[in-house]
Amino acid sequence: MIELISAERCTLCDLCVDICPTDVFELRENAPPAIARQEDCQTCYMCEIHCPADAMYVAPRREPAAEGSVHRDESRLAAAGILGSFRARLGWGKGRRPPRTFDEALALARTGPGAGPGPEGMSAPDAAHERGEALPQGALTHGDEGTADR
Repeated sequence: MIELISAERCTLCDLCVDICPTDVFELRENAPPAIARQEDCQTCYMCEIHCPADAMYVAPRREPAAEGSVHRDESRLAAAGILGSFRARLGWGKGRRPPRTFDEALALARTGPGAGPGPEGMSAPDAAHERGEALPQGALTHGDEGTADR
C-alpha cells in the first residue's frame, strides 16, 4: 500500500497521478500529489516504478501502516536505500539494467534478511522498530511481507 511521497525528492511530474489505476492520488498546486484515497491502493507498485525521482514508497502491505511504523519513516527508508529500490531492482532508471537471467529475475521475489514475520504477526522490521532497534541492512525490502499484512 502506498505509504510515502517524499516532498524532498518529488519533481512534481505527476506521473504517479496519471499511472495509478485506482485514482489514489490528488493533484496539488506546487506540491507533491497527496495520497488522498490510500484505502483504494492495490499495492500494484505502478506509481513507485514510474517515479523518475525515486520519491515514492509502496509498502508490501494490504492495510495502512500504523503511525510511527518504519513504513512511514522517510529518513529511515532513505537511509536504508529503500526509496526507489523496487524501481532499481527492476532496472528502471538511468544507469540501471533489468534482470537478465532467470536467477536475477527470481531474486526480485525473494525476501531480504530479517524480513520474515516477527512477534504477533508483525513484520520483522516493524517488530525491531517497536523495540527501538536500528534497522539492519537489507531488513526492509519490498519482499517484506509479515503475516499480518496478507
